[in-house]
Amino acid sequence: MATQETPIRPSGLASRLVRDRLIPEAQVQAAFGEALKRRQPFVQYLVEQKILDGRRIAVAAAEEFGVPLLDLNALDLTELPLALVDEKLIRKHRTLPVFRRGNRLFLALSDPTNHQALDEVRFNTGLATEAVLVEEEKLATAIDKALDAQGGGTLTDIGDADLEKIDVASDDDDKRDDGDLNVDEAPIVRYVNKVLVDAISASASDIHFEPYEKYFRVRFRQDGLLREVASPPVAIASRLVARLKVMSRMNIAERRVPQDGRIKLKLSKNRDIDFRVNTLPTLYGEKVVLRILDSGNALVGVEQLGFEPEQKEAFLWAIQKPYGMILVTGPTGSGKTVSLYTALDILNKPEVNISTVEDPVEIQVPGINQVNMNPKTGLTFAAALRSFLRQDPDIVMVGEIRDLETAEIAVKAAQTGHLVLSTLHTNDAPQTLTRLANMGVPAFNIASSVNLIMAQRLARKLCPYCKQPEEIPRQALVEEGFTDEDLAGGITVFRPVGCDRCTNGYRGRIGIFQVMRVSDEMGRLIMEGGNSIQLGDQARREGVADLRQSGLRKVRAGITSLEEINRVTKD
Repeated sequence: MATQETPIRPSGLASRLVRDRLIPEAQVQAAFGEALKRRQPFVQYLVEQKILDGRRIAVAAAEEFGVPLLDLNALDLTELPLALVDEKLIRKHRTLPVFRRGNRLFLALSDPTNHQALDEVRFNTGLATEAVLVEEEKLATAIDKALDAQGGGTLTDIGDADLEKIDVASDDDDKRDDGDLNVDEAPIVRYVNKVLVDAISASASDIHFEPYEKYFRVRFRQDGLLREVASPPVAIASRLVARLKVMSRMNIAERRVPQDGRIKLKLSKNRDIDFRVNTLPTLYGEKVVLRILDSGNALVGVEQLGFEPEQKEAFLWAIQKPYGMILVTGPTGSGKTVSLYTALDILNKPEVNISTVEDPVEIQVPGINQVNMNPKTGLTFAAALRSFLRQDPDIVMVGEIRDLETAEIAVKAAQTGHLVLSTLHTNDAPQTLTRLANMGVPAFNIASSVNLIMAQRLARKLCPYCKQPEEIPRQALVEEGFTDEDLAGGITVFRPVGCDRCTNGYRGRIGIFQVMRVSDEMGRLIMEGGNSIQLGDQARREGVADLRQSGLRKVRAGITSLEEINRVTKD
């Protein structure tokens, strides 16, 4: 195997930990290799896996490299020179600017060998950078607290009195009818604002307000699953719904038809959150669902998406091509928009003209011309795409290809020197090609325009603080899809447990991908009218891992559980 032929060479810090007998050499080798596989900093991996505590690592590193050791607890986080360094860089490199002296900026790091962090901050600030050693656990906490404080305080600092003062703004100036419901009374305002703030604090993606005959419940969608968080009295259900409709500039007197709206919640001077709101008449009242659109947390780097190395290489190859089409497929809530915007963020340069049309725009990015689809005024995907092509575009992103007209214009654009990115709703990558053919797009146009198709799902990540190994018989693992090669060196499968830092043993989500380049052989199959089964067989011959195989790799790496992969990929 490749990993046996090429020995892993740990950094100087790892060698020091071995020399100080803090960790055996074999364990360092295994940990270093596992951290590389996960694309995770070595020190962060050691601390999260509880192999070694951050204090002992910091002391050893300070002695090895002669870098001063600093206790972050002694600093006033509100006084840090955070304005000098972009928040993206702080989170990307897990570093924190602690003080400045003249033209020198001192950066808190848990690993002094992280020269990339020092170099990038030096390049972006124009200041000389020097490392100061800190403990990994304290650094992670300090980064979150410092950035929250910069934004005007953490959400947990918002008290009952402040809940009434949260500012609600709207871009929609349509008139509304408040009817005869007293929706602005203080308890209702406080309650609704508290639910919204709690959802943001819990990193929820959606909020559901659901009326039933004898009760009313509120649920959050966290890491892809719904969880009940409150059950207010059914007597106030109509007032809660009316308050949400007032906030989103809907007509509260109209309860017979669905309505769409938008809320902008201004939490502090520097932070506001958008909510996309939809109402639906049900048997016992209107159900209201809010989608939380937090642009600040939606953009992630390509390293954080969850690609395997060969998948990342194919993705970057496709987005660097000057023309052609990239299609991302998967169910609602599978992270398609985040993947597309990760590509656009890489491509977003002053010399490039990028235009997008979506329903609606969920992630707002400076430098990209973004358009909200509006069928009422005739602004459909197809109409916007036609207009884009008259505005000298280089890159075009269409929120979704839903019909033949949009598909034909997108294909034409991809064939005439434009890079086109879009989404479809299919189960896997090969089915996307046959879906386009079923729409009515000629086979030769599909073969000549589509460069790459990416199917994806989101799986919950195991909490690194409480996950535990699980004993599973070898035969059971084989039946789940692991190969003899996978099992040759032995693997450890982990299960969720649950602690105060996670939700039922899981914390956050990661992407599982099937990244398929459209090769010449696939193009020939398409031209011959091949079906999705034949295209899937060809993809396997070309070494393309399907969603199930990609998921099992995440299980082998200890990132998620077999139970979770079965939930999102089992046929």
